[in-house]
Amino acid sequence: MSTVNTMRAISQDVLGGPEVLKEVELERPAPRANEVLVRVRAAGINPTDWKHRAGGGFLGEPPFVLGWDVSGVVEAVGIGVARFEPGDEVFGMLAYPWGHGSHAEYVSAPARWFARKPASLDHTEAGALPLVSLTAWQALVEYADVQPGQRVLIHAAAGGVGHVAVQIAKARGAYVIGTASAGKHEFLRGLGVDEAIDYREADFTESVKDVDVVLDTIGGDTSLRSLRVLRPGGIVVSILPVGSNEFFEEAERLGVRSLRMLVDASHSGLRAIADLVEAGKLRPTIAGAFPLADAAEAHALGDTGRTTGKLVLTVG
Repeated sequence: MSTVNTMRAISQDVLGGPEVLKEVELERPAPRANEVLVRVRAAGINPTDWKHRAGGGFLGEPPFVLGWDVSGVVEAVGIGVARFEPGDEVFGMLAYPWGHGSHAEYVSAPARWFARKPASLDHTEAGALPLVSLTAWQALVEYADVQPGQRVLIHAAAGGVGHVAVQIAKARGAYVIGTASAGKHEFLRGLGVDEAIDYREADFTESVKDVDVVLDTIGGDTSLRSLRVLRPGGIVVSILPVGSNEFFEEAERLGVRSLRMLVDASHSGLRAIADLVEAGKLRPTIAGAFPLADAAEAHALGDTGRTTGKLVLTVG
């Protein structure tokens, strides 16, 4: 049990499977100037978490506390914070990748990384949204500038980023095509997908054409193949930031555009997401919610790659 100056967190001393995760007691952070101390009520888990746990990320060697998603209550504010006061309910994303640490009872971070939690969401739902919604928003709106009537292809459309991206694209007035296994097509139709493709049975490059925007959540060969379904001037935005230069070379040869990105912490993006939520146009699907102490169990489920929507840790 944590004391007034400490907190519970999920840490690891070595890289590996879910079993390396353990509950530890750490010093509770204090807010510096322009920071808020947030008592975490829920924190999403994303594929980047289990990849970093296993050793496939930016953070190097442990020990470290993972987690970028946060929903919680402001506990204290640092000098100069005018946006929030203690007691405010907020949600946000710690800066990716170096701001990690939300799988804990408290986080202290710049106030501009947070926004007010949408009143229509509980903390579990709000904790599921920041990283995936900012990824989808930045890809589709800030980079691809999706317009009404455009054709948008979203890979892994039932996944964490994918199912949010579908809703954002529909809110922008797009015609949305999504890839997923056949068992998830009814879920996709419920989100508003206009055309669902079973990637196990069909080659999307043969069944899709004249696409304006592709959101690539898979990388590798999928990035390259996605270029072939674009109309002239169309764009593939990949959320996998590394890979072969062939992706860019092939795009130039075909007369289309290609982009790789990493999600960025953004108050304005969170505000836009909150507006969509409050307008009834966006809601996360929760694949499973686990107490903080059961983080390893949640990671094991994430490792299967078969979840629909988001996994979330609940705190306190």
